[in-house]
Amino acid sequence: MEASLCSMRRSVAAVALDTKSGTVFDRILEARRAAISHRKRVLPEAVLRMAVKQADPARDFAGALARTGINIISELKKASPSRGVIREDFRPADLAVALERAGAVALSVLTEEEFFQGSLKDLREARKAVNIPVLRKDFILDAWQVWESRAADADSFLLIVAALSDSMLAELLALGRELGMEPLVEVHARPELDRALAAGAHIVGVNNRDLRTLEVLLETSLELAAGIPDECIAVSESGFRTPAEIKQLQAAGFDAFLIGEHLMSQPDPAAALATLLAGGV
Repeated sequence: MEASLCSMRRSVAAVALDTKSGTVFDRILEARRAAISHRKRVLPEAVLRMAVKQADPARDFAGALARTGINIISELKKASPSRGVIREDFRPADLAVALERAGAVALSVLTEEEFFQGSLKDLREARKAVNIPVLRKDFILDAWQVWESRAADADSFLLIVAALSDSMLAELLALGRELGMEPLVEVHARPELDRALAAGAHIVGVNNRDLRTLEVLLETSLELAAGIPDECIAVSESGFRTPAEIKQLQAAGFDAFLIGEHLMSQPDPAAALATLLAGGV
């Protein structure tokens, strides 16, 4: 199984991004669809279904985000399209352990290979090293990837509303729950929030980064906060640098905060997280 996945990653890395048109988001989706098509041929869903039976039980991602206090999802991200390589010294297991000790209630691990230099190997290494839930951060477009996520021991996964039809969003939500993984459903604008709620999303993430322009505005979360029902877990994603910003968004109704680039760009990510948490108390 592991050898097959390693072989797939090498093959996927060779998938060329032919188009130069559209936004970065459009190009990522195009590349991801090509990668998924290839991976499905190399590793059939039937094999993944068998692997899921051997996977560790899923940890309670939703429960981790619903605790009283400041709930931080610390993201392990080596690179991004907007910044290139963020962290040269990228050791997923070591980072995961340090961030858990510093107070992270969950981890998010980038697994997209071409634009973010991530991998499922990073996710496996991080999860084995900690006791907190781990989210697979990727561009999930197909049920095959949900099976792949659970087979890799992911406890949750990201669904980006802007990348999915209503029917596929509902299908992937249902499959995630069937496999014991409550997805984080990401939105950026009110129409996307309405679609997420109509699909039955329980964990709603507001991404402050516009995926098409890559601009980051914390006001995005503030504008959408009132539209997220109390029964949902509200997560604000990206752009935090100070305890005051987290306090402001918590007062607006957010239960958890996903922080990646700010921590990964620090010499000591765990110390930076501890500082944020101490200032937010």
